[in-house]
Amino acid sequence: MSEIHGLDTFFQRVPYVRFLGMRVELAGDEMTTVLPFSQHLIGNPMLPAIHGGAIGAFLELTALAQLSLVEPARRVPKTIDITIEYLRSAGPRDVYARAILRKVGRRVANVQVEAWQESRAKPVAGMTGHFLLRSDEA
Repeated sequence: MSEIHGLDTFFQRVPYVRFLGMRVELAGDEMTTVLPFSQHLIGNPMLPAIHGGAIGAFLELTALAQLSLVEPARRVPKTIDITIEYLRSAGPRDVYARAILRKVGRRVANVQVEAWQESRAKPVAGMTGHFLLRSDEA
């Protein structure tokens, strides 16, 4: 139950989550985030393709949501740095992502995220990031 509370708190604290329309699906211990397609996310109307900034924000928010799921007592972590790899155009369809927590220390977490559309074997983007963990008391 605290898992859901951690995600609810995260979604309430980050307004950009609502702008993107992002949602979370939990299945056992796996969390998948969903970026539902919306016309306002299109960056290149000629292809059409979802804007890279929306994809990048979705990847970062997926990492933060995963951290909020496993560390519900903490405040939303601060991003130290992220590296995004854009692998192929994200067409006008929903985008899915999963985060892997490579290491969660006392102060810093290392997270990798992969996003895909139709097949997880064909990712549209990936991200590696480092996040500063902060407690509610700090």
